[in-house]
Amino acid sequence: MSCHSVRTCGPRNFSSCSAVLHPLGNAKPPCSPRVAGVGYEGCFSTRSLGCSNSCGPRMAHGNCLPPRCPYSYQSLGPGYDYCDSGYRCGFQRSGPCCPNITPVICNEALLQPLCLEIDPTAQAAKCQEKNDLQCLNSKFAGFIDKVRYMEQRNMMMKTKLEFLQERKCCKSNMEPMLNEYICNLKKELECLEYEKAQLQAEMNNWTDVLEGNKKKFEEECHRRTSAENEYVALKKEVDCVFMDKAEKEAKVQTLQKDFSFFKSLFGEEICELQCCISDTCVTVQMDNSRGLNMDHALQEFRHRYEDIACRSRAEVESWCQCQFQELQTTVAKHCDNLRCAKEELNEMTITVHRLEGELSNARAQRCKLEEEVAAAEERGEMAVKDARCKLAELEEALHKAKQDMACQVREYQELTAVKLALDLEMCTYKKLLEGEECRLGEGECAVNISVQRSQGAVVCDTDSHPVCGPRGACGPSGRIATMPCVSPCPPCGDLCLPPQGFSCGSGRRSNIRFVAPTGDCGPRY
Repeated sequence: MSCHSVRTCGPRNFSSCSAVLHPLGNAKPPCSPRVAGVGYEGCFSTRSLGCSNSCGPRMAHGNCLPPRCPYSYQSLGPGYDYCDSGYRCGFQRSGPCCPNITPVICNEALLQPLCLEIDPTAQAAKCQEKNDLQCLNSKFAGFIDKVRYMEQRNMMMKTKLEFLQERKCCKSNMEPMLNEYICNLKKELECLEYEKAQLQAEMNNWTDVLEGNKKKFEEECHRRTSAENEYVALKKEVDCVFMDKAEKEAKVQTLQKDFSFFKSLFGEEICELQCCISDTCVTVQMDNSRGLNMDHALQEFRHRYEDIACRSRAEVESWCQCQFQELQTTVAKHCDNLRCAKEELNEMTITVHRLEGELSNARAQRCKLEEEVAAAEERGEMAVKDARCKLAELEEALHKAKQDMACQVREYQELTAVKLALDLEMCTYKKLLEGEECRLGEGECAVNISVQRSQGAVVCDTDSHPVCGPRGACGPSGRIATMPCVSPCPPCGDLCLPPQGFSCGSGRRSNIRFVAPTGDCGPRY
């Protein structure tokens, strides 16, 4: 037994496999009108996976020289399969060959479109590989352009460098002028630095003066507060003194009135007594013989009361004069303090008005800034809203574009599936026609073609007896498995076939099966 497998690369993929061969026991006679018996039974099938393997059609053949094989065929051709879809084709023949030309009977089910599904993972992998390859090609082209550009720049820079090195250096007269200009600038810089130092010292002095004025202002504010407090206290004391003075003046007036009243009263009494004394003559006899002189007593009383009144008036006037002078001195002192306080108050009022103006300006500026901030916030919110609206619109457009792209990808997959199905049908029909032409050229009998559904199993009749030839059937591993034959093969064929049929297929799609007629080969119309 010999096995030979040839694998070639191309745009299509092809694989072959064969079912398990098992012995059938006793062999049947080598020639029969219906079947030809051999010691083994086998079937031939083809399996291919499109767009998933980079290798092209696989061509396989096997050689077998059995002693008993009435018929043999040679099978050479590609197979196609995409994912779970596939075709299974087979044929069998039995009986003697008929040299007449027989028509081919086709099943109408072959004309119906095939339903092929596309694996999205394989399609996505293919698209991803294609996109990666395009990106890499684009990057490589960009790198090539950059390398060329850099080489051009390098050559240009080298040329410029050589040109500049070859040029003769001419002496320039601008250097003394530039040096002089630089010296002038340095002098101006030194002057400016000196002025800066002076201004800095002056600024420090004015800062110290300002700090001293601030401290003095604070001290004056405290002094003014204490002066106002003293002024209030002194005003209360002056009010009390004036009240006491008024009371004492009222008392003096009352005493003066009482003095004048008593003076007039005593004068009247004295007059009455003098009148009584002058009008009445009283003779008083005393034992001591002493006379009573009332004038002298009255005169003494009068002088005494006048002295008392004078002393009291002088004391009151001196006391009032002292109090008045003290009050005038205090009033003058407080007036001076009040005048100073008024001046400071005026200065403070001016400062307060100035600070109020600055405060009003600051408030106006703050209001303006708040309005600007509010306007900026409103503009920012409007911009954010517009951006969000645009983002929502872009997201919606992106979602719609993704949906459209998904629909287009789905339609593309469907069209690809239809194209693959059509290519498969065309290739299948082409191979069938080529095989039919070969068979007609060799003068063989008619072949009945039918299409049936299967789940990837190999159709093989275990009760049939295969026909051996120098070509082997495909094994499960995708290579040709040869079969030993017990009967010689005719010179017209070289493939071992089962008498009940031959099938080839893979996947879970439509399969093609060739079934040979049970009777003798003859013309059929």
